[in-house]
Amino acid sequence: MAALVLLRSGLARPCGAQMALLGRTLGRPPAVLAAVADRSVPARQSHSSPQQGHGSSRAASLHWTGERAVSVLLLGLLPAAYLYPGPAMDYSLAAALTLHGHWGLGQVITDYVHGDTPIKLANTGLYVLSAITFAGLCYFNYHDVGICKAVAMLWSL
Repeated sequence: MAALVLLRSGLARPCGAQMALLGRTLGRPPAVLAAVADRSVPARQSHSSPQQGHGSSRAASLHWTGERAVSVLLLGLLPAAYLYPGPAMDYSLAAALTLHGHWGLGQVITDYVHGDTPIKLANTGLYVLSAITFAGLCYFNYHDVGICKAVAMLWSL
């Protein structure tokens, strides 16, 4: 809902105070705008900055695209798992859910963990947690009923 409000506000025509601010900004010469930008508070660096080991903005863009692709894949996998349960679907869900959770918790670490040592420890813990999660889901799929059948059994209660 908030995304729709932000999208609509960005597409709407500026009015009132927004128009006055826009008029003052557009009326300034570029040199003045550059000087104002230099005096402003520096922007917070995101997880996609090259200084933090991601390499380039292209790599960050590809990572973002991959995150969106896995999210969309999950939207299709969930109904497909209900309609066509089986080992291939179970292992696909195990991989997609683990990757989705890994990237989501990675963003939490990026946003809320600060300092070099705590970040390294948190990332190590995240990799260990993700590996254990994937191994546990694969074990459950191989030695028990599997994710699809387990969810169906929970719904039948």
